Amino acid sequence: MPLQSRPVNVLRVTDARKAFGPTWSRAATSACARGCTKALDGASLELREGEMLGLLGPNGAGKTTLVRAIAGRVRLDGGAIELFGRALQGGEGRTGLGVVPQEIAVYPLLTARENLEVWGRLHGVAAAEIRPRVERALQWTALADRANEPVKRFSGGMKRRLNIACGILHEPRVVLLDEPTVGVDPQSRERIYEMLAELRGRGVSLLLTTHQLEEAEARCQRIVIIDHGRVAAAGTLGELVEATIGARRGVTLTLDRLPATPLVGFDPDGVDRRLTTRVSDVAQELPALLQRVAAAGCKVLDVEVRSPSLHAVFIHLTGRELRE
Repeated sequence: MPLQSRPVNVLRVTDARKAFGPTWSRAATSACARGCTKALDGASLELREGEMLGLLGPNGAGKTTLVRAIAGRVRLDGGAIELFGRALQGGEGRTGLGVVPQEIAVYPLLTARENLEVWGRLHGVAAAEIRPRVERALQWTALADRANEPVKRFSGGMKRRLNIACGILHEPRVVLLDEPTVGVDPQSRERIYEMLAELRGRGVSLLLTTHQLEEAEARCQRIVIIDHGRVAAAGTLGELVEATIGARRGVTLTLDRLPATPLVGFDPDGVDRRLTTRVSDVAQELPALLQRVAAAGCKVLDVEVRSPSLHAVFIHLTGRELRE
């Protein structure tokens, strides 16, 4: 039987700590000085070769600080970052890393082609390589027919695609993407994920922050959920479900009326004439549930069976309280 190769980690963050505030001091890594805020409090993660890793968390959870630390824009108070097995110090040694910020980082008065040329030079791409890479990027982003128009005329989705291309023109092996689909229509979102899938097909590793849980569930191979500066959970969707809410499925029954006497094992879901419960085996347990409802003199109008979702895991780990 052939041996299975172990996943290769291209990026590793270990025990990352960062505090901000008026009385911050570099010594305050385990206990914040009075008035400071812990943005990162021992966060750790690993990015594997060729995968898309989703980094999720409520507002203020530490996602942006962590991405900025990896990119070299924030100096950690404690912990370590390794890229391709090499420890990173400050803003040095990030060859092979690409960053696509949430803010559109293109020049509106320049054309798409000119923006790509400028970013190619800023990334240190050799002069002889810039033109062919720009042409490939225009094809990749489906912007070739608009290459010579000022970016200020572009739609939000077009700017997003160009933003990604500008961030990877130096062909990095690891790319950090901060909310790459925010504010775009469904067609543009689909095209962006097609672009990212093409990058993965070339062996590029992607660390993606997003608030779109459905996108992360469908697109990411593994997921990291961060809250209060710590990693609350990490793994595949199946691993997260098993470690938190469990693999049982939710069942919601819509009735013509609620039974006169509450049925044991069912909970009202806050909506008139609906009962909810959870089952381990739908085929075996659902018929018995329906029989109990019928015996109570109620008619079932609709049945909804829900698999455990990333949304349910996220709420379980981070709560329902608004973060603004």
